[in-house]
Amino acid sequence: MWQGKVGSLAGVLFFLLTISVAGGHPCSARNFGHGSLVCECGATYCDTLEPVSLPPLGSFVKYESSKAGRRMERSEGSLLDDPQQAGLLLKLKTFQKYQRIKGFGGALTDSAAINILALSPKAQTNLLKSYFSEQGIEYNLIRVPMASCDFSVRLYTYADTENDFELKNFSLTEEDTKMKIPILQQAQAVAPKPLSLYASPWTSPIWMKTNEAMTGRGTLKGKPGDKYHKTWANYFIRFLDEYAKYNLTFWALTAGNEPTAGDIIFYPFQCLGFSPEHQRDFIAQDLGPALANSSYKGIELIMLDDQRVLLPYWAEVVLKDLKAARYINGIGIHWYLDFLAPIDLTLSITHHLFPEYYLISTEASTGSYFWEPRVVLGGWDRGSKYSHSILANLNNYVTGWTDWNLVLDMQGGPNWSRNYVDSPIIVDAANDVFYKQPMFYHMGHFSKFLPEGTQRIGIQSSKWTGLEYSAFLRPDGSAAVVVLNRTPKDVPFGISDPGVGYIQAVATADSIQTYLWKRPVGDTEQPRSRSSQP
Repeated sequence: MWQGKVGSLAGVLFFLLTISVAGGHPCSARNFGHGSLVCECGATYCDTLEPVSLPPLGSFVKYESSKAGRRMERSEGSLLDDPQQAGLLLKLKTFQKYQRIKGFGGALTDSAAINILALSPKAQTNLLKSYFSEQGIEYNLIRVPMASCDFSVRLYTYADTENDFELKNFSLTEEDTKMKIPILQQAQAVAPKPLSLYASPWTSPIWMKTNEAMTGRGTLKGKPGDKYHKTWANYFIRFLDEYAKYNLTFWALTAGNEPTAGDIIFYPFQCLGFSPEHQRDFIAQDLGPALANSSYKGIELIMLDDQRVLLPYWAEVVLKDLKAARYINGIGIHWYLDFLAPIDLTLSITHHLFPEYYLISTEASTGSYFWEPRVVLGGWDRGSKYSHSILANLNNYVTGWTDWNLVLDMQGGPNWSRNYVDSPIIVDAANDVFYKQPMFYHMGHFSKFLPEGTQRIGIQSSKWTGLEYSAFLRPDGSAAVVVLNRTPKDVPFGISDPGVGYIQAVATADSIQTYLWKRPVGDTEQPRSRSSQP
């Protein structure tokens, strides 16, 4: 009986909404038998999106992707004056204002660069436009590994000459000059706004390390303030110097990828171990002053860059030291051990302890656990995991979310360590095509519609629901609500923006939706009492 009512409501909404595909190219769908479809692109064809445009006041636009096959399908409807029926209602509280959004993106690893360059020039352009242009999902963040990582095909650093404390032999490699740098330049060329690049090192040269190896348990020789630590700090500056020669500047640096990995015996990938005390003192005595005394003093510094289970302890050790804290802007987190770390006891607590330091998710990938298949073409659940994580993070003060490899091959590589994982775009170089996975479109429901400067606002449900959601005010004053339904049933609901209008909606089974609408200039609901403020 309930299913019949949902079906009837869906039919009514079909007539209320006007489906719009003008200006965009539809998905060229392929089904590999994994529950949902991928969109195939190549040199001559690729699905595209229109630049974001909002209907006039009194109307809304919805974008929907679903397991059943919709891919950011656009439709419009009219805002109603009052709810048309009792039921689940999501009510905006525009007076409750939280963090501002930095952005969304992925990492340009050596592996990603190899796969992009394995395509023909026209297919490469379509791929980069898919990620970075107004015809695509408009990523604005790119994480760039400093030298090699586990997603490289060889192990190297920029200063492998032993005891080169003055870094006289520091030099970029072909992975930079012939691969990553040209791709970054092309990505910026198709992007409508400047991209925010941030860099992370995995390991120092082995002659600086206690174990004299790129992998395994090891940290910097000596102690903070000595020649090893000063040289390692200057290594960051030299990296920035070399990229600046190619007109590439960075928004931020992280102090090092996963510093706890270097404390694990026989750790299989490149790493450099730091305890929170060691990272604190390295930043206070070496890296912070090196940046402050360079021409890059405006570049932001992100601490931790590791699992959120380490919070708030790691932040308390580092940020309660004023000498270190003055050089730090943000706290980077990875998602791999999220199941061990309740989000309210890690991220929310950290934000409230240190509200002046932003939280940003710097790495995530699917297919990384040993019991999982690596690449799953058309795996809808993997996209849903991304959106679930992004919404949970955004609702707990995180300002941005960065995927791991932008692009991988059909196996989930290549890389030297055979550490294969999945990616939102998979390249089939033999056929000069690439596949845009459900993960790609899930990312797009955030990256395309929540530009830098967007601010999260309050939203309240009238009753318990399995839907996941978050609400925002965009820089142009319009409102945005993202709704994720991870259940196999349609869920009817409404969105209320008091004083502006009401949207009657259905969250389709296994779907993600982004709603956008214009608001009157200066229209902000006032709080009823001081106690209702965040």
